[in-house]
Amino acid sequence: MTPEQVLSHPPRVLKQAQREFYFEEGYLLLEKIVPQDWILRLRLATEELIERSRKVTKSDAVWDLEPGHRPDAPRLRRVSAPVDQHPAFWEYASKSLLGDIVADLVGPDVKFHHSKLNFKWAHGGEEVKWHYDISFWPHTNYSPLTVGTYLYDCGLDQGPLQVLPRSHRIDPMPTQYDTDGRWIGCLRDEEAAKLDIAKAVTLPGPAGSLTLHNCRTLHYSAKNLSDLGRPLLLNTFTSADALPYTANPIRSSKDQAIIRGKRALWAHHDPEPCLMPPDWSAGYTSIFALQQKEEA
Repeated sequence: MTPEQVLSHPPRVLKQAQREFYFEEGYLLLEKIVPQDWILRLRLATEELIERSRKVTKSDAVWDLEPGHRPDAPRLRRVSAPVDQHPAFWEYASKSLLGDIVADLVGPDVKFHHSKLNFKWAHGGEEVKWHYDISFWPHTNYSPLTVGTYLYDCGLDQGPLQVLPRSHRIDPMPTQYDTDGRWIGCLRDEEAAKLDIAKAVTLPGPAGSLTLHNCRTLHYSAKNLSDLGRPLLLNTFTSADALPYTANPIRSSKDQAIIRGKRALWAHHDPEPCLMPPDWSAGYTSIFALQQKEEA
């Protein structure tokens, strides 16, 4: 659906001004919108995954570990597809108000794409360099968006999400390959240096806040140098009429599940081109591993 078509549907949760802001600026911050009971359930589920990670000794398709990870001191960077690792995560993605908020931005027919649970551990949790999402998993249109849920309060010193407003309108989109044609999962340093960082917006928030950004929006997060960790639950959704061109590097049994409305009979194709990713069959751990130049 086009933004105009989406906006023609009555909103379920958001105000019309918020929807218009999203389409104009490429992001939204919704503070303390998730009920506390959901946050408590997600915290408990997250603690269960951290406990399970104590037995993991190296990164794989589910567990992405910082180099200093130990059984007595776990340091996770990511759990891929948490919706497949604990039922609370899928219930939240499919049955909470999340689906209605997303429907306000992609249209009444909403499809789940993937989820991940990113961590920034205290005292050095890694940065994520400037990048945009859609070329990791290109679709026929640019409706995909990612919703971040702050499970705990996230302040400025914990590496919250930063976005560059209106960067979803940049045409053509910058490459995320280096000068030798290798996928790096972020902008080249020389391209990132050209960004008008003074216009970047940082999105801290109390527990229960949501960040939403369009799949083309450039975003970044700094290292966590504080005394507190920062888990961030990320769920990516699309309009039902957005069809993936490539396999999802984060595999999930819930991929393509309709969480609101119905399956699309027609695919909507955006005429603007999209950068394609590498062949993920060679292996994929996480954006952290890519940007830190570790082997998959």
